Parts: sequence; structure tokens; C-alpha cells
Amino acid sequence: MTQTRTALVSTDAPARYAKQLASHLGRKMTVEETAQGPRLTMDFDGQVASCQLDTTANGTLRMRAASDSEAALERMAQVVGSHLERFGAKAELRVSWTA
Repeated sequence: MTQTRTALVSTDAPARYAKQLASHLGRKMTVEETAQGPRLTMDFDGQVASCQLDTTANGTLRMRAASDSEAALERMAQVVGSHLERFGAKAELRVSWTA
């Protein structure tokens, strides 16, 4: 059964951060451009996880991670979240994932 985690991050530049994440993480992950925004996919030791990035009208970057594996899901959330916090350190961005 697919499990998901969602993070909503308020920022002045949600599209820029989505693009930066996709560009940077695209070196290690597969990046697919979708109508909603970039989708990141990675195989973590045989377990696949994905993370859909999209922006909302009110200046929010929405990140939705999904996987059939709890371990892969947690790893994807950790990787994407920590990178966004690093990129947005000056703006004090914080990522909090919910089930």
C-alpha cells in the first residue's frame, strides 16, 4: 500500500525553490516535468520513492512524497527536506512532513 507524506512550505519564491530542488537533485534522481511541477523519483536500495513538487496560488511550495516502503518514504522526505532547508537557510525555511 502506498504511503504518503506532505510538507507545505511558505516562501516568497516557491517556483524558484522547486526548480532549484529539481535541478540539484536531478544529478542523483530521475526528474520528470509534470503539469503540476517536477516529480523526483529515486530507488533507495530496491525501494522506489517519489516526491511531487508544486506551488499554490498563496506562495506555498507543496511537496508530496510517496512510496510503498516506509524506509524509502522517510529517506525521500529527509533528502528533499534537508536540501530545501539548506537552499532556504537565509529565508529560514523549515520543512515539516505530515502523514
